[in-house]
Amino acid sequence: MNRMIKWMSTFAVIVALAGCARTVAIDNIQTSLGSGHTVEQVKTAIFKAGIARQWIMNEAEPGVIKARQQSRDHIAEIRISYSKSGYSIHYDSSLNLSAAAGKIHPNYNRWVRNLNKDIQVNLSALPTK
Repeated sequence: MNRMIKWMSTFAVIVALAGCARTVAIDNIQTSLGSGHTVEQVKTAIFKAGIARQWIMNEAEPGVIKARQQSRDHIAEIRISYSKSGYSIHYDSSLNLSAAAGKIHPNYNRWVRNLNKDIQVNLSALPTK
């Protein structure tokens, strides 16, 4: 009986460790917008969503925002290109997210999808021309 408990414990640890090492394909998001938004409205919606999700947002150049998310010792950096007709969110770099060969820890994709959802909500709340 004692031997069976040891085997079950070992199996449980192996399964838990395998789950921690899981990675998924990196999500790069491309979103087209209908007419009616200005570049400034798109920029404001992105900044508002990023700040609400605790991303550190900086305008790198006109039409480009660099953003950084940090959760404990995990860091993700993205590049958001935008115009009045759409925006895209692309992976830039990370630390402690097991990024390699186009794959990354699933938390990265969750962070980016939540940011994208909030940007869309912000844009839908704005008046259009």
